[in-house]
Amino acid sequence: MRLEGMPAGHRLRYGPAAEGIERLEASLVGVAFSPHRHDTYAIGVTLAGVQTFRYRGESRHCLPGEWHVLHPDEVHDGAAGTGDGFGYRIFYIDPALVQEALGGAPLPFVADPVIRGRGVPASLAARLAGLDEPLDGFARVEVGVLVAGMLARYGSAQHGSAQHGSAQHGSARYGSARYGRRGPLPMAALARVRELIASDPVVRRPVEEFERVAGLDRWTIARQFRAAYGTSPTRFRTMRQLDLVRRLLLAGTPAREAAVAAGFADQAHMTRMFKRAYGRTPAAWRAALP
Repeated sequence: MRLEGMPAGHRLRYGPAAEGIERLEASLVGVAFSPHRHDTYAIGVTLAGVQTFRYRGESRHCLPGEWHVLHPDEVHDGAAGTGDGFGYRIFYIDPALVQEALGGAPLPFVADPVIRGRGVPASLAARLAGLDEPLDGFARVEVGVLVAGMLARYGSAQHGSAQHGSAQHGSARYGSARYGRRGPLPMAALARVRELIASDPVVRRPVEEFERVAGLDRWTIARQFRAAYGTSPTRFRTMRQLDLVRRLLLAGTPAREAAVAAGFADQAHMTRMFKRAYGRTPAAWRAALP
């Protein structure tokens, strides 16, 4: 990726997606992402320039060839470390796809987001390098397995390191211990809740309906939904509403109409939620696309 001479702004290019996988190439010159959070894993590689971001209270940076792993629902921003801007490619991976490979274990948590050296499987890196190549059913499964294995490996290693140091430096929250649970999760029940929300995110459903569908009480649903999918049911619904907004904007629907169609109170409400999720306003996001 060459950034020399590129005008100031934010450029986005999406590759062919698959269920639970979105791939993006982006470049930023003279602009930055404001603090935001996704409900997916964000696993990317810096291609050019120096990428800086704040994550879990610390300033991080990624040089070309270095990778970063951001957990769902963790607030972060993004900016260039120099005046030359930066470029990157990134996977957005639905935690449900990781769950398919984990078999019901709590999601791995990678506290240190920067991966240097050869820590990312070559076949996973190739799926991102081949951004314009379609992902068939088997490729989707392969990505899920590779991501789950990588996350589990780094999460376990960091968890062990934190436990080793806790005797001298105090405790830390890493890995599945972050959720206070290590055993298998009731994935069938949690999947029913997730599917109910995703089937029509415009509808705001009462908590009693989730309890009936899951056969679990509301407190258990709240705790274990996050352990399984990395976010809350409410946040999951908001992100599915924003998925609808993005589709409508790409189809040429005015922002005000898209907001109403997606179930937001008004355009201002939708814009606030959009910026919190993507770090840019709907107008800036749409303008960055080809």
